[in-house]
Amino acid sequence: MRATVIAASLAALLATPALAQDVTLRLAHFAAETHPGHIAAEQFAKNVAERTGGAVEIEIYPANELGSPPEQLEQTVLGAIDMNLPTQGGLDKYEKAFGTVMTPFAFKDYAQAHEVLDGPFNDWVAPKLEEQGLVLLSNWEYGFRNITNSKHPIETPDDVAGLKLRTPPELQIVAAVEGLGASATQIAFPELPNALNQGVVDGQENPVGVIYHYNLDDFQKYLALTRHVYNSMVHVINKDSWERLTPEQQAIVREESQKAGALMRELVAAQEEEELAKLEERGMEITRPDLAAFRQTVAGSEAMKRVTEYTGAENMEKFQSFLAD
Repeated sequence: MRATVIAASLAALLATPALAQDVTLRLAHFAAETHPGHIAAEQFAKNVAERTGGAVEIEIYPANELGSPPEQLEQTVLGAIDMNLPTQGGLDKYEKAFGTVMTPFAFKDYAQAHEVLDGPFNDWVAPKLEEQGLVLLSNWEYGFRNITNSKHPIETPDDVAGLKLRTPPELQIVAAVEGLGASATQIAFPELPNALNQGVVDGQENPVGVIYHYNLDDFQKYLALTRHVYNSMVHVINKDSWERLTPEQQAIVREESQKAGALMRELVAAQEEEELAKLEERGMEITRPDLAAFRQTVAGSEAMKRVTEYTGAENMEKFQSFLAD
């Protein structure tokens, strides 16, 4: 009888070897090591290791060490990388519903963005993302985008009209500046300072942190807090990697992901105010225009119609319902 019990116990243990072994997960992201995104990732890795008694280790690869953002995300879908922190601009290549987050002037402020993304939006898109082989853990942060230029202060949409602005290729960002009457030009980010210096473009748009850390005020006199597009880093894990974890480990990973996201949000908000003050000290003229006219101008533009076509009318209608609640 004793031999039978021992044999049964041994068989049970051998039936689930993956759950009994230590797990090492690779987390890749695009942020620099000084960026709040990497600081949050370090907290996440440290806390997961401590709470699992070292059974789950997180190896972090920052600053595009494992490839460009699209390449990292593709490798995460395929399982070559376990975790990634893409933005909605990367995820919408796999699931168009994510593209709605970057709708121009969708959110009034950070609080509204966080409430929508952490609540009804997550409930809506998480099952869609699992169909692509990814599990959505939590939303982190990146921020609102703002316009700089070398010509004049921006107080109204008319001040944007006619400017030639560098944008990344995401349709929603292009639509935001074109909807305000500017022309959008795609220039690789490493080439941007030189393009600004030579006057190839009048200006550009980015979160405050990017403007500050890359010293774009060396080439740009005016910054307008237009907050025309919001997006965030989204913490995702490959579905097969997720299923290698025990339920208890999964709970810890999700909880610590949410805590890391909260930390990043705090850091981005605090640093943004400090960076704006320092940009002013360095001689940049900052305007804080009333955005009601900006929203109205873009809402009725042909450019905005392209965003709805890209994301799908049904997706856009669903997303807008979250904003109205």
